[in-house]
Amino acid sequence: MANRKVIVYIDGFNFYFGLKSTKWKSYYWLDTVKFFGKFLKSYQELVQVNYFSAIPHDSGKQDRQDLFFSANKLNPKFQLHLGKFLEKKIKCRECKNFHISYEEKESDVRIATTMIADVVSNKCDISILVSADSDLIPPIEFIRSFKPSHKIFVYFPPKRFSYDLRNKCDQFVLLERHQSKFEDSMLEDEITHPTSGYLLQRPLKWK
Repeated sequence: MANRKVIVYIDGFNFYFGLKSTKWKSYYWLDTVKFFGKFLKSYQELVQVNYFSAIPHDSGKQDRQDLFFSANKLNPKFQLHLGKFLEKKIKCRECKNFHISYEEKESDVRIATTMIADVVSNKCDISILVSADSDLIPPIEFIRSFKPSHKIFVYFPPKRFSYDLRNKCDQFVLLERHQSKFEDSMLEDEITHPTSGYLLQRPLKWK
């Protein structure tokens, strides 16, 4: 019997803040392909890990994020999908003044369309969604109706959970219970890019 093909879809914003709320900042420097590969059975094949995020406006955060993306992109199974942050004004309830904040846009739509396209194109037998965002229920419902035999797993980031998503999936995993897999899936502190020779170093703030 042929291996069952698996594709992972990471809601980067949800995943990052899950790690942050758990105070697992050292795990920001994660080899995502290696990590999610540890959950697979012998008859399952990891085809691709899709990471959905947006570029922050803070230059320091940008630099750290770029290092993480560059290190992971050395593995051809890692695919990056970038949305954007939009500026919005928020009014303070106490002082009535406005301050500027940023809201991530497009990631949910990109996750949904990519998940659906991969199932329609028959690229995988199992979809693993890494998120606790119940806004992602519609693509799951579509996949259920389009191809009932397709399996959908939801991996909840640390400190994140959705009963609605749990009730829609075939299987769920609480990632905070798998700290040993995080420990065993860290990128090297220093990685030399094979073509440019550029040194990718783990950010000091992530140690």
